Amino acid sequence: MAPSLGEEQHAVADPWGERMPRTVGLWSAVVVLVGVTVGSGIFRVPATVATMLHSPGPAILCWAIGGVVALSGALSVAELAAAMPRSGGIFAYLLEAYGQLPAFLFGWTELAVIRASALGATSTIFAEYLGYFIPLSPAQVHLVAAATILVVGTINYIGVKRAVAVLTPATVAKYGALLVLGLLAFTAVASGGAVHHRVIWQGGAQLSLIATALVPVMWTYDGWADLSFMGGEVARPQRTLPLALIIGTCCVMLVYLVVNVGFWYALPADQIARSPLVATTVAQRIPLIGAAGAAVIAAVVLLSTFSGLHASLMTGSRVIFAMGDRGLLFRSVGRVSPRFQSPSVAIWIATLLGCVYVMQNDFAQLAARFVLGLWPFYVLTVAGVYVLRRTQPDLPRPYRTWGYPVVPAVFLLASLGMLANALVTDPRDTGLTLLVIVVGIPIYYAWRWFTTRPATA
Repeated sequence: MAPSLGEEQHAVADPWGERMPRTVGLWSAVVVLVGVTVGSGIFRVPATVATMLHSPGPAILCWAIGGVVALSGALSVAELAAAMPRSGGIFAYLLEAYGQLPAFLFGWTELAVIRASALGATSTIFAEYLGYFIPLSPAQVHLVAAATILVVGTINYIGVKRAVAVLTPATVAKYGALLVLGLLAFTAVASGGAVHHRVIWQGGAQLSLIATALVPVMWTYDGWADLSFMGGEVARPQRTLPLALIIGTCCVMLVYLVVNVGFWYALPADQIARSPLVATTVAQRIPLIGAAGAAVIAAVVLLSTFSGLHASLMTGSRVIFAMGDRGLLFRSVGRVSPRFQSPSVAIWIATLLGCVYVMQNDFAQLAARFVLGLWPFYVLTVAGVYVLRRTQPDLPRPYRTWGYPVVPAVFLLASLGMLANALVTDPRDTGLTLLVIVVGIPIYYAWRWFTTRPATA
């Protein structure tokens, strides 16, 4: 008979209270971070940025700022990850720094909006690009996307070792393909070269436009903190987690900059802006690829979105697991499979929610709900570095944030500025995202009433 939750926890809990085996090493952890971050966005967002900014100077600056912001966040979160290598990552840090309500709101937002919409959006793009090789109707795109989520959920259910074994080759291949594409863009013929970019910076300072363009750019960087969600399964976590967060974020920043500089070298601004599938347009102008460009890019996107979907479900399910494990959801949600040593119930909850979302929404709706939902919690988490330095000065910190207190401040200022600009320039979607978070407050108090009622009866 399978052990109860309490028996599992008593039998296998490690010094940090985690019940799953710590089998994820340094390079596997880097693969998880790169896998979850580099997904579909890099194939779509360059055109969005070009539409807003019109010239290479501001566009490349926007991508560089996005990388610096993500790296500042990773350098800061790494301190918390090394000090508290717990499942749920940001959930655990918010719980320690601020208490149950902010942690619950983060978990609620992940559960209700962020993870399901991320899975839905990524699987939808996977199915759309599969349609390049196998014609699919709009209804079939939804069905294939849902089926892909189910496949990925099954892979994750049978254990983290097997899941990482599937994720690693897919992630390495997509990263290498993107890097090669960015470099080959400098060989593009017909329109390639700097001649169409004599004006590197068009217009004035464009600070508001850059801040607006930063929202979709940060969507492509989103995932830099997701590795922390698996903190309870990382081997030698006090060393591995900080290194993997920093190395992985630097890898993402490198490939994004190479790809975008290559795109801007290969195409003029108006052509980038008119090409939602800009990678395909560039590939068709590369002599080594030529007429096969569309097929090559479709294959790369399939690889990239599958890897991103796989890593997103792997990391996101750990937040749901942590909520059950720490008593902020039903305890059964924190179940660890005795056979596969995976957070089985949490994985299936994430899988089923992703399927529901993908059958009810299109890509634009899913992405709009996903973009800014995490950033208020990123702000609170990085601010938690200051909070815990003051409230728990004796907490063991194997890694301390490089550049403290300036580096966390850079992240906080950039993030708050981006959120404020989003409220001004896109109040409807931003307000909807924030409203979903706020709705979690009465749900939290209802949950507390429900769970404490027997004790007070």
